[in-house]
Amino acid sequence: MKLPIVYPLTIPRSHNTMRMMAIVSSMLFSLRANLERAFNALLLQQPLCRTHPNGGVRLRRAMIVVALLAVGDASRVYAQDAVPAQPSDSPSTGKQVVLFLTGAAAGLGAHEAGHVIADLAFGETPGLKKVNFHGIPFFAITHRSGRSDNEEFVISSAGFWMQHAGNEWLLRKRPQLKSEQAPFAKGFFAFNVLASVAYAGTAFAKTGPDERDTRGMAASSHMDERWIGALVLAPALLDAWRYYHPGSKWATWSSRGVKIGMVVMVAR
Repeated sequence: MKLPIVYPLTIPRSHNTMRMMAIVSSMLFSLRANLERAFNALLLQQPLCRTHPNGGVRLRRAMIVVALLAVGDASRVYAQDAVPAQPSDSPSTGKQVVLFLTGAAAGLGAHEAGHVIADLAFGETPGLKKVNFHGIPFFAITHRSGRSDNEEFVISSAGFWMQHAGNEWLLRKRPQLKSEQAPFAKGFFAFNVLASVAYAGTAFAKTGPDERDTRGMAASSHMDERWIGALVLAPALLDAWRYYHPGSKWATWSSRGVKIGMVVMVAR
């Protein structure tokens, strides 16, 4: 008896863009569920140390929640984009541009999600405010004034923490990203680097809307905003160097040191 020949299934190239769009959609829906589970679990925990009931414990919870979401978000993006492309499955230039921009949009979403999560962790209801940068319309995630300096610093820094966690995950899991055909992941990484450079520029010039992150970080830490700009710029430049020089250990540990230092500033 002659058995029929079975051919392996392949995914048409036309499905690449639809696949990446599905990744972004699944990210957005799952992030909320993951956040709610993590946050509810944290609320049920008893304080492990004697701290002010509205201060240190809530601060630690916020930091843990931001870290959990950053890791979950990054792992989802990179795990699903890490499938090596076959030579015959290379997307066209137009599709690569779409995937790159989609990755950048996901990076923006992760940055803003960091602010929202920090707000929720402190019992705030995030708001959306229209702002402009020298005539360019944009938006800002807002909350009520009157938070403690530490809480304000966490809320203002949360977007950068998301970027830092994402870059660390990506550069550790995929050190040869520059040589890969991964427009979505590259768009995500590019946003993280370029957004930090842009924020640093506004911090150095002390310009832009009052709701800018670097101004909030400077006011809550009682530092000159230009120093905050330097702290934001340094890991972005170091990560860009790591992208082009994957084996550079000095850049890797220098970048991580600055990122850790920005988190440690909460304890000031």
